[in-house]
Amino acid sequence: MGYAVTDSERVEAPPVAAPSRWSSPVMVVLSFAVLLVAWHVGATLWPSRSFPAPLSVLQTFISETASGDLPYNLAITLWRVAAAFFLAMTIGSVIGVLLGNHARADQFFNPWLILFLNIPALVIIVLAYIWFGLNEAAAIGAVAVNKIPNVVVTMREGTRALDPRYAEMAKVYRLGAFDRLRHVLLPQLQPYIAASSRSGVALIWKIVLVVELLGRSNGVGFQINLFFQLFDVAAILAYTLAFVAVMLFIELVVVQPLEQTSTRWRRRAA
Repeated sequence: MGYAVTDSERVEAPPVAAPSRWSSPVMVVLSFAVLLVAWHVGATLWPSRSFPAPLSVLQTFISETASGDLPYNLAITLWRVAAAFFLAMTIGSVIGVLLGNHARADQFFNPWLILFLNIPALVIIVLAYIWFGLNEAAAIGAVAVNKIPNVVVTMREGTRALDPRYAEMAKVYRLGAFDRLRHVLLPQLQPYIAASSRSGVALIWKIVLVVELLGRSNGVGFQINLFFQLFDVAAILAYTLAFVAVMLFIELVVVQPLEQTSTRWRRRAA
């Protein structure tokens, strides 16, 4: 005998929220405008050399840009970020795929991985400068070493999650190594590559500033250390905001499109 659901027992679906009248770009601009106004009001009510007004920071930004110091140091820092990012993603991805495909190797090297994951970035930077000197290779290598373990962990998990049916299909059609890499392995690892890229960009540029502060004679980190000694907070904020703006631009233009590509691939695969 069936059971009839009465009106009092029927559960209605929750109402669908109406789309927001504010588009995302408008909301972003509004949010930053409110932050700028709050900053200006705070600097006006509590005037201090250690808390400059936005106009003072803007004037410093314009003067540093006109002199060429800010573009030069910003370009140097971005070069170090790009080099360390490329090394970390390449080496970490290769090691992660190998460990994901070979269980015994994974068991053997897993303690090493845990060790490197827990060594502070500052220790690796200092040791790199002591062992290899205050040079460009030591700086970029120290940043890459700090990021490689995180990439290995992400890519190892992605390799373990590979669908074996695609590998069997590649074997049936006798695909070569390059075709397997291009059509079988990389498309499935795309979400994990995107995740590693996002976390990599966020981590590497912060470590690069520390590397420059400790042992380089140029770059945004070196300039921030110099202005810290001069107690020039306006210049510190000018360099910081300029670099953060560039990294946000990279996030919007490079990282997010990469994630959207991986999402579309997963939907097609499903």
